[in-house]
Order: sequence, then structure tokens, then C-alpha cells
Amino acid sequence: MPASILGQVDDPPGPTAACDAAEVTLQCPACGSSHVAQVLGDNGGVSFVCTACGHSWS
Repeated sequence: MPASILGQVDDPPGPTAACDAAEVTLQCPACGSSHVAQVLGDNGGVSFVCTACGHSWS
């Protein structure tokens, strides 16, 4: 264990599964655009909307 917190800050963590999963690009199934917004539905579910063509899906 480092003697100070600065030793921990200077050592960047290695890659993790969470970091790798965050790099996945979602694409619209209708037009293939990666301009996709995540929205919450009325029942608390998650849906997606393409901001390029307006297509929505769950």
C-alpha cells in the first residue's frame, strides 16, 4: 500500500470489463446511424431513438 494517496492517483488502473463495455456503439436498425439517444418509457423501461431518422425501438 502506498504511503500517500498520491501514489494511488499516479498509478492508473488497468482496463476492466466495464471500460470495454462502455465503448460499444449503438446503431439504428433502420438507417445504421450511430446518433442514438436513450430515453425512459412510461413504465420505467428503456427505449432508444435515432436522432438522424426518428426511428424508435426497445
